[in-house]
Amino acid sequence: MLLPDYDFMSDSTEETSTRFVTFIGPSMKRFDLAITATNRFYGKKLVTDLQTGRTAIIGPDDLAEEGYLEHVYKLTEEEAAELNQFLQLVVGTVHFTD
Repeated sequence: MLLPDYDFMSDSTEETSTRFVTFIGPSMKRFDLAITATNRFYGKKLVTDLQTGRTAIIGPDDLAEEGYLEHVYKLTEEEAAELNQFLQLVVGTVHFTD
């Protein structure tokens, strides 16, 4: 298939900032995360679990959603609570620009 056969909906490049952090919570679960800040997604962060490759776009509304982190990252309730506590410090407010 040649490139002209693709129907691009979007194609852009931007400078981003990525924070790499590793920590162990009280449950002894180790978290290896890449947290990418971008101008996309209304200020939400791309949070990647480097051990599993699972990535989610996370903002404060997602952290408030019960069971969200457990589902996305396949965590226990205790592990998700520890991750949530950390992400509360990292995830800022959402900015609607439209």
